Amino acid sequence: VPALILAPCPAELTCFTAEHLPTRLRDDSILPFSAFLTDNFGRRHSYLRISLTEKCNLRCQYCMPEEGVKLTPRGQLLSTAEVLTLARLFVREGVDKIRLTGGEPLIRPDVLDIITELRKLEGLKTIAVTTNGMNLARLLPKLKDAGLDLINISLDSLVPAKFEFIVRRKGFHKVMEGIDKAVELGYNPVKINCVVMRGLNEDELLDFVALTEKKPLEVRFIEYMPFDGNKWNFKKMVSYQEMLDCIRQQWPNLKLLQAGHTDTAKTFKVPGFKGQVGFITSMSDHFCGSCNRLRITADGNLKVCLFGNSEVSLREVLRSGASDEELLQIIGAAVGRKKKQHAGMFSISQMKNRPMILIGG
Repeated sequence: VPALILAPCPAELTCFTAEHLPTRLRDDSILPFSAFLTDNFGRRHSYLRISLTEKCNLRCQYCMPEEGVKLTPRGQLLSTAEVLTLARLFVREGVDKIRLTGGEPLIRPDVLDIITELRKLEGLKTIAVTTNGMNLARLLPKLKDAGLDLINISLDSLVPAKFEFIVRRKGFHKVMEGIDKAVELGYNPVKINCVVMRGLNEDELLDFVALTEKKPLEVRFIEYMPFDGNKWNFKKMVSYQEMLDCIRQQWPNLKLLQAGHTDTAKTFKVPGFKGQVGFITSMSDHFCGSCNRLRITADGNLKVCLFGNSEVSLREVLRSGASDEELLQIIGAAVGRKKKQHAGMFSISQMKNRPMILIGG
């Protein structure tokens, strides 16, 4: 690109030279949202998912390869101070929702301390956790006191034996106890994430919908997605439309609810039921155009797209002693490279990416 030749400007005017161009620090009087977190398609990334650990006490088939994963050495994982430093920076730039993921975030010993500190961040409206529910009943009263606003619980079968087959561990009753505890403590809705896989649990769709009759649950049916080691193939995926058709045979009056601009789920309600159901249609009907999410992995890499394999290490930048401004330049450059949409399910299935356990489910 040819250089612009600018005439000398009077001292009282600001000259926008090359050294000034990358600097886009937030100023609420000028910018309603940080340019660092706005991509080339105008998407504002106000939602940050932070993975607190790569470890998990389950071995779900769609998330972790059967042989397990090679864990990152502890020294290469983000420390508590580093997690909070990055969270403060993103919140300062306009992030108003942070979700803590894993692995299983509730096995991290300092998860309560992290939530307590996040709660102090001015501008952060929502703190959420995605959990497998195994430790939830025991920890939830303290999590609520620390400031936890929202809970998503993974549950892929209501049949104890099938649950154990999918997650390769026992614990069904602990998860159900965690769901009941969340309802008891007033979380509304309590979101249940169910990955639907043909030949495994698609026959339980109606049972999951029936759960929403008496309890304030939002059961979210997730299309099976390809990640390293989960043996994805198209035949195992049950599409949103197929699921919806099946449910409508039982409840023909199922009503579509109005969604927010950045909502990932298409949400429905059976009239008279206390809860609702949603569909995460990442494969058959993507929602890339309204994506407002960024992810930080447990080892400190920024992923701008769940299905993209490009990452940038914020951990290395932090540990090099970089200033906030230098960190923001790197974050802004990564966000700026975010593509308009993911590559599609067949291309994704051929791409090298992390197993879900190492991304932050």
